[in-house]
Order: sequence, then C-alpha cells, then structure tokens
Amino acid sequence: MKVAIVLFDGVQALDVAGPLDVFAEANTHLPDHQRYEVSLVGREAGMVTCSNGMQIVVPVGYLDSDTQYDLLLVAGGPNLPDWNPPHDFISWLQKQVRGAARFGSVCNGAFVLGHAGLLDGMQVTTHWADAGRLGKAFPRACVQPDKIFIRDGRLFTSAGVSAGIDLCLALVAEDWGHEQAVRVAKRLVVYIQREGGQSQYSPYVAADKEEAPIIGKVHQYVTDHIGDALSIEQLASAVSVSRRTFSRVFAKYAQVTPSAFVEQVRVDTARKLLESSDAPLKTVAFKCGFHNATHMRTTFSRRLNVTPKQYRERFRGTAQISTLPRPLAHEDVAKEFVLEELAEAA
Repeated sequence: MKVAIVLFDGVQALDVAGPLDVFAEANTHLPDHQRYEVSLVGREAGMVTCSNGMQIVVPVGYLDSDTQYDLLLVAGGPNLPDWNPPHDFISWLQKQVRGAARFGSVCNGAFVLGHAGLLDGMQVTTHWADAGRLGKAFPRACVQPDKIFIRDGRLFTSAGVSAGIDLCLALVAEDWGHEQAVRVAKRLVVYIQREGGQSQYSPYVAADKEEAPIIGKVHQYVTDHIGDALSIEQLASAVSVSRRTFSRVFAKYAQVTPSAFVEQVRVDTARKLLESSDAPLKTVAFKCGFHNATHMRTTFSRRLNVTPKQYRERFRGTAQISTLPRPLAHEDVAKEFVLEELAEAA
C-alpha cells in the first residue's frame, strides 16, 4: 500500500514521526507484499525544517512525481492556518484524492484539505485551538472540535499532534484487524484508543469572547462565583441586561444554553483543581458548585468520558510515570463508583 505524508517547512515534527512509526512498526508484523510503502512528499525534494528546528530530508517532490498513492495524509504545523497553498499543489492534491482509497490530515493539516474543497459537507476535526477558525474559514465543513479523530467516508481527520498516532492505529486496525493495531500500540507504549475527547486536554468553552464582550463578562462572573447556584436571572443581572436580551445574546454568540455554559466553566475549574491539588473529590465538587462528588463524576463522564479520579491520575502534575493509570475496564469503573460513594459518605 502506497502512503504519502505531505509536509512543508514549519511542519509539526510529531505529525510526521507519529504516523511514520505506526506504519513502520506495523510493517515488522506484515509480509513483504502487504507492507506500507511510506513516502514523505514535499513541494520539491530537499530539506524541510520543522517548527521545533529539526530537519527532515524529503526525497519526493510532488511537482516531479507521477505516483498515485492509496493513502494520503497532510501533516499540520503552527503556521499552517495562515498558509495559502499554491495552485499547482491544490491541483496535485485534488488529483491524488480522486485516485486514493483514503485521504486525510493530522492536526491542522485539515486547513490544506479545506483549501482544496475537500472538507465541504464532511464531518471533520482538528486541534482544539484551531477548530473555531477552521469552521469560519470553511463554513461548509461540519467541524467537531472535541473528537480525537473522525472518519467520514474516505476522509480521515484528527486532532492535534499525537492524535495522528490514534488515527494511524485506526487505519492499521481497518487494514489488518484490531489485534494487529493492539500489537503496534503496545510496542509504541500508547493506548489503542484513548478515553474521552479533546475537552480533557483543553480549556474548552465554545463562546467567542472577542466577538461578544457580554459573554466574556458572564464567563468572568461565573468564574468568580463558581461555588454559587447560578440562575439565568442572576447572570443577566450581572451584565445589566434583561433576561430576554441575555437569552438572545447567548443563543447568538455562545451557541450553548446558559446552564450548559455554567456547567462547562465548573468542569474547567474542577479540572484545574484536580491537576494542581490533592483536595478530596467532594471538596473539589463543593468549591466548583456541583451538588456533590457524584454529580461532578456524572458531569465529567458525560462531558469528558472520564471520571474525576481518572482525570486526576492522568493529569496531576506530581504523578510519576511509573504509576500512570491504564485505561479502566467496565468492572474497574463500577468498583471506582462504589469507592467514591463510600468516600463521599465518609
């Protein structure tokens, strides 16, 4: 299978190295005739400098190659959202996609696909920090900012940086089965499928506070009164508008209900406390305005697909690498629920 990883000056090194290592490890378990033939493709053959200063030799230039690839992945980079691809590259990319079985992007490489008109009408994702901009730049795409990766037909898109590994593990599983992907994941010491979405890694509130100053004021008020029971009337009063005006502005700019907005701020605040302190879960829940630890756990599970305890184990700054948790099985989650209930009762 011929695979092309497309890269440019300023590319994120891990967007390239992660997929390369997944396919290289998979090849060690495959017979010669089934192996991935991976090529690094740039505008021209030569040297590419990554955003971290590392240099990569690119042996293939798309201007000089007639190879048709079965799978094509566009890598991302910090400056890629500002890049306007040249016409010859867009033409080459569109031609490649017509003949490829699958294509996609790692991180904000999705912007390149957008310029080629390849995201129109498709479910896509990208790095959480670029998701809003991707949606504005390509309004015909349906951007899902909290996904680690998404498949829509032949199109695969992934979240930021290391999510390219998740994406390529999924491709290996599709090609050669789940057991093969598990074997690769174990060798690379990564999860075969990470729990939760991008929200667990980012302070994710959907409101654009620059466009709507009132939303920023509400966010600040909620943060300052995070332990209180906050009503719509209270929030409207805090920014000196009527409830009707408040509801209209929120619907327009935040694109979530006030209650959902408040809940997200509570989750973000709780995440910071879980990362930075050893406070008991019931104390964190009380400080952040949840009814109790059970309410906080239910909210975390619904929004992040991890429990507060799992989140703390994964992101607590003082955690030792040797004690980082494995993904929990269903029976472990049930056991954790009982233990938290006993702790809360105590």
